[in-house]
Amino acid sequence: MYEQHWGLRTAPFGNDRSDESFFASSTHQSALLKLRFLVNHRRGAGLLVGPSGAGKTRLLQSLLPEDDSHPANLVNIVYPLMSPLELLCFIVTALGEDHPASVGTSIDVVLRQLVAQLRVLTTAGYPAVIVIDDAHAITDRNVMQSLQLLLNLQQISGVEFTLILSGQPDLVAMTKRLPQLDDRISIPCVLTAMSATETADYIEHRLKAAGAVESIFSRDAMQAVHELSGGLPRRINRLCDFALVVGFAEGLGLIDARQIESVSSELNLTKAA
Repeated sequence: MYEQHWGLRTAPFGNDRSDESFFASSTHQSALLKLRFLVNHRRGAGLLVGPSGAGKTRLLQSLLPEDDSHPANLVNIVYPLMSPLELLCFIVTALGEDHPASVGTSIDVVLRQLVAQLRVLTTAGYPAVIVIDDAHAITDRNVMQSLQLLLNLQQISGVEFTLILSGQPDLVAMTKRLPQLDDRISIPCVLTAMSATETADYIEHRLKAAGAVESIFSRDAMQAVHELSGGLPRRINRLCDFALVVGFAEGLGLIDARQIESVSSELNLTKAA
């Protein structure tokens, strides 16, 4: 829509999952290195927490890119509001079981299928990685306990996998209430907001990845973005994307702090409505 006006190949603040668009702030880089260690060295379970919009999902996409060159070993659960049996059935199906058990099947049958699939992947050299996004939304204590019991499968010969729980800060307290689960989390990672300098670097990085060769946001505009977004990537994207739309509509050549403040007010009014 506005790409030609700003001299861009693509929209810089959309849902681009390419490696070129990924920006690793200090907090994101630290979490990424820890989680890579977790997966590569098969250390059991990890925890990734941060406020809404901090970039948890995008970081996990960078950690675990989709790759068709090896067996499907990634289970990404984005809707965790399931019963324990539904959760296990989902995992078995995602791991490629040809005839997965249904929810009405007994738990022992589902567990046997799960162990068999985990062994196949371990033998092939691609141990499963099970990611549960928005895990803070789990309200059923039985589900959290089933995750604890799921980790017990790592004690079976020939079975290796990694479990990553990702969610908002409330997730820490949830795991603390289950000491046996909390004790199995070997790598905890906490994402925090970006600094003003990192926010500016993030904006410039995304613009360059989209093909920008000239400045589009002034320095005071990027400072305003940081102050109004709190340094959270999702809010930065929302502000900057709308600013590009408004700037295109108004025929602007550069976006300054006044435009950022204006579009922020407009977005807040829309949200309030």
